[in-house]
Amino acid sequence: MTRKTHGVVFREADIDALFAELDQCQLPGAVVGIAIDGRPVYRKGFGLASMELPVVLSPTIRMRINSTTKHFACLAYMLLCEEGLADVDDPIGRFLPELHPVTGKVTMRQLMGHVGGLRDALDIKYQFSGTGRPVSSAAVFSLYRDIDDVNFPPGTSWCYCNGGFLILTVVIERITGRPLEEVLQERIFAPVGLHDSLLRRVDTDFVPNSATMHMTSSTGGFDRSYLGTECAGEGGIVSTVDDMLRWLAHMDAPSVGSAATWALMKSPQRLSNGASTGYGFGLSSSRYRGVEVLHHAGGGMGANSQMLKVPAAGLDVVVMVNRHDVSASELVNAILDACLANLDVVEHSAFRPVAKGTYVSSVTGRVIRLRDSVVTPQCRPPTQQIAVIDGFDVPVETDGHVLRPGGPFEFLKMKLTLMGETEKPTSISLDDFGNRDELQSVPPPEAADEEPIAGSYRSATTGSEATISRSDEGARLITTGRFGSAQYNLECLSAGIWRARSRDVMPWGGILSFDTRHTVFHFSNLRTRALPFRRVV
Repeated sequence: MTRKTHGVVFREADIDALFAELDQCQLPGAVVGIAIDGRPVYRKGFGLASMELPVVLSPTIRMRINSTTKHFACLAYMLLCEEGLADVDDPIGRFLPELHPVTGKVTMRQLMGHVGGLRDALDIKYQFSGTGRPVSSAAVFSLYRDIDDVNFPPGTSWCYCNGGFLILTVVIERITGRPLEEVLQERIFAPVGLHDSLLRRVDTDFVPNSATMHMTSSTGGFDRSYLGTECAGEGGIVSTVDDMLRWLAHMDAPSVGSAATWALMKSPQRLSNGASTGYGFGLSSSRYRGVEVLHHAGGGMGANSQMLKVPAAGLDVVVMVNRHDVSASELVNAILDACLANLDVVEHSAFRPVAKGTYVSSVTGRVIRLRDSVVTPQCRPPTQQIAVIDGFDVPVETDGHVLRPGGPFEFLKMKLTLMGETEKPTSISLDDFGNRDELQSVPPPEAADEEPIAGSYRSATTGSEATISRSDEGARLITTGRFGSAQYNLECLSAGIWRARSRDVMPWGGILSFDTRHTVFHFSNLRTRALPFRRVV
């Protein structure tokens, strides 16, 4: 079937071809839904709902949407604002006076737009207490009673914060006196007709008509590995492709939420420096190959999803995946490539030199490492430029001396300008949401000597402990938080700078930057900035 409308060229066979590798009966897979002008034109499932049962995925089966949940939670709060029970610029402390003042003074607008600067309590839990052990949302939320510093002053930068949406959940429940699942059901799901959508806080219960999540294992197969922590407004909704297509159609002419509410939901916030974040209230606005798109992805252990609208083309796309090694966002982009005419051409040069080196800011302490990553021998070139930003591998797109996070990391809105030679720059000029930073090249270590940094450290801010020791495999970091522990291998990048990599299947970790006397180190990653640990032994 071929259909042309509003610049959309839809051919069923083209979409089938994109999912051909997932169209099998022995492994988990994906579900896809496409609508034009609010009318579904493609609804198919590929692969198994569970590797234990001969049940194929379908558009009517429940799957986790993870962080796509966020804009539903924002809408629930905005409905309370419409009723006069709250205001978008209310400080958190109005509703939760028991929290530390640094948290209480952040506004709900800043919270919902990830510009409040708050430490991410969920990141702190995962990094220092590990995963798998059951932990309630209330327990993680309690960290905000004690956390006494921030990543940055409110409104001055952007940093994705799941913990902020844990706070949002408690605020909604405090105002309404009802659990979030009831608020969502009564005020959003039922009125819109999302009859298969619900808030599922844990993954170990039994919910009818639900697909199983499949996490990649260290042996190359799949297993059941769960975060353990309850999920609420930050990522707890399960839904179906059919429900999400209904929801995307509803967004074109909402019956739930006023026009003013939806304008705020969709409008990117601006920082105090005037830079746009590209992020409203749980919704991202960006351009894909020259076309405006509205979207929000979601990812967890063993599942991920992408919900996207192309307003000018009347095109809605939903992809849900129940396996960790397949990206819903990349599949959605492939669908856009197949369906949209007149997209900007993507230039592919025959050869792009790969930049290498480690770079440190003397002002912020930020660390970026440039390296290559082998893609496949068949690719030309066979390597991809990677920027290890705060200890996290970020694939970047190269345009001469300028590097930008690409693919699922485009939301970072960073621009790295390489100064000097392309393959071995002398420095990096970093533009991070309009905030400028200069990172200078530092030499590799003469020897990876863990003896000076060995010992025990403590973060008074989070109540976490860190022990660094020597093992047969090199330097080892063991952290102990309020809810458990985690283990990392350490790699020396330069004198006083070490990268921590989780020994778990999830890519936890970050950068440890030590002072010259090795009495203090600061831990940083994409969601936690310069968290101090002081030596105790």
